[in-house]
Amino acid sequence: MSKSNEDELRDVLKETAKEMSRMYDNPRSWLSWMTYLLERLEEQATHRNPADIETFKEMLSALQDELRNRLKTGGW
Repeated sequence: MSKSNEDELRDVLKETAKEMSRMYDNPRSWLSWMTYLLERLEEQATHRNPADIETFKEMLSALQDELRNRLKTGGW
């Protein structure tokens, strides 16, 4: 049974998180890498269609809500 695109991406992200943690053991130092990732995602979101910047901003707002929820409840 072959993996779905979502499963493959989860594996890549899981390995990336492990590698980041191995290279930088202090989570505070991950901030610059998270910002870098968001910058690259924004580039990709607007590469094909510059109007998608609004959709990207909506995703950032939803991410902000998820982060607030995580801080309040301790869960994702």
